[in-house]
Amino acid sequence: MAKGKRAPKGKKITLKVAKNSIRITFDGRRRLDLSKMGIAVIPKCLLKLCDVEELDLSRNVIQKVPDWIQRFQNLRLLDLHSNQIEKLPESIGQLQNLLHLNVSNNKLTAKGVPMELSQLKNLRQLNFGLNAIDVLPTTIGALKELKEVGLFDNNLTTVPPSILKLPKLKKLNTKRNPILLKKELEAEQQEAIQRVENLYLVSEKNLCSPCVTKCQAERSMLNKLKNIVTPLVKKPLFANLVTPNSIAKEIQAKD
Repeated sequence: MAKGKRAPKGKKITLKVAKNSIRITFDGRRRLDLSKMGIAVIPKCLLKLCDVEELDLSRNVIQKVPDWIQRFQNLRLLDLHSNQIEKLPESIGQLQNLLHLNVSNNKLTAKGVPMELSQLKNLRQLNFGLNAIDVLPTTIGALKELKEVGLFDNNLTTVPPSILKLPKLKKLNTKRNPILLKKELEAEQQEAIQRVENLYLVSEKNLCSPCVTKCQAERSMLNKLKNIVTPLVKKPLFANLVTPNSIAKEIQAKD
């Protein structure tokens, strides 16, 4: 922390409060829910509860994730969205059972994304949306189990090919990034993005009227943009197919 910069004052969480915040999920897992508690510093007393399988610290004013987060070896879900986190600790790579990691809406930059993230071999969902990341480590491509990746609202100018080649990738959200495709990667990236986009093509008859109207409006807007910017790769036309409601398909969790 910079000299003279005061840490935000937050609510102090005792072990008793933390124990009372444990909930049992519908599938029988123990979830420690400390969201919206005004927490500025993650209290070390939580180590007494390090056997929980889900930890929700979202919507607080947390600036730092402690190194001892690695002690939560049973964690399957770690939700840190909507805080003031600037850097993730290298020790986060030790959470070998982690399936879902959400650090969207924070203050992460490229320096705040550790290379050790590539050690999370079982990770299925990764949300980095709403941060200030301009470069991603190519080692994220080592996360072969990833199915959903949120990179929306960052400063990315390109997406590493290693991410686009993830074998199980189904959802990739790169909206509102200043992405500039390099010439040598154009075909490769467009093919991968098209592969993901094609998963969401549905028949018009399966959509309700409001959704059809919305999809047609979005398609019309896309066509206008294509007339302005020369397309990198021509895509085949699909008769009677439209893109479903994009809002419903956003990778970020809606409250």
